[in-house]
Amino acid sequence: MSKPTLVILAAGVGSRYGGLKQLDTFSEQGDTILDFSIYDAIQAGFGKVVFIIRKSIEDDFKSFFDKKLKGKIEVEYVFQELDKIPERFKENQREKPWGTGHALLMCKDVIKENFAVINADDFYGREGYQVMADALNKIDTNSSEFNMLGYVLKNTISDFGFVSRGECKVDKNGFLIGLTERTQIEKVDGELKYKNEQGEMIPISEDTIVAMNFFGFTPKYFELSNTLFEEFLDKNYKEPKAEFFIPSVVNHLIVNNLGTMEVLKSNARWFGVTYKEDKDYVTSEIQKLKDNGTYPTNLW
Repeated sequence: MSKPTLVILAAGVGSRYGGLKQLDTFSEQGDTILDFSIYDAIQAGFGKVVFIIRKSIEDDFKSFFDKKLKGKIEVEYVFQELDKIPERFKENQREKPWGTGHALLMCKDVIKENFAVINADDFYGREGYQVMADALNKIDTNSSEFNMLGYVLKNTISDFGFVSRGECKVDKNGFLIGLTERTQIEKVDGELKYKNEQGEMIPISEDTIVAMNFFGFTPKYFELSNTLFEEFLDKNYKEPKAEFFIPSVVNHLIVNNLGTMEVLKSNARWFGVTYKEDKDYVTSEIQKLKDNGTYPTNLW
């Protein structure tokens, strides 16, 4: 079986962060969060990395990563652009990409092996990649058995504003039975709440298991997701802010018995940057991991 591939969602514009956080650095040595993600993936046995980016940042990415990764892991680039949709849906007023579900579909022609998908701006931890690689290596590429790494909500919150998370419902056997995208979760008077479609703030348990877009799929995912994306566009292509999320695809597959998703257990530390104010904390945590020998001073 081929080594699994790591897909990195890196086409975001970083509007809340105030810039291209995918290439922002978090150490004296000039490491991005992505450097640690790729380093961990190589250690865990991944054989290829696919960056999903916008054409406008291609040169920046290639100049940053191509030289340091040459000979260490195979690298591919695919592009998420507004017009990468069927011709009949192109008459619209979109200004932003179509969401993570659309982004992942950009990979369908370059991935024939099992793969994991992550966010570019999330630090998932070494153990998480090993757990995911081990799981992907056991699954047939024609299977509809998928998996994800689950995290506890209270450990994934920013102190500086709201975040989006996929709220998970998990059965007694550790399989996902429902996944709901919560696009605005924040602390309100010391309590975690999310904003529903009516604009109301609804309490949510801090121990809720959430998806952090660290999923494991087989190539079968693309076939299933492509059909759903066209159905989504049929209803939403003229809606300027409608987005097609990976958790929405996952939820559809599970609810309709088209696939299964095991929630993998890991003690891996997660942290990430949603806001510029998150940077100091993340930089400090990364330095601790270098100081204690988890990572070498110079990754590459």
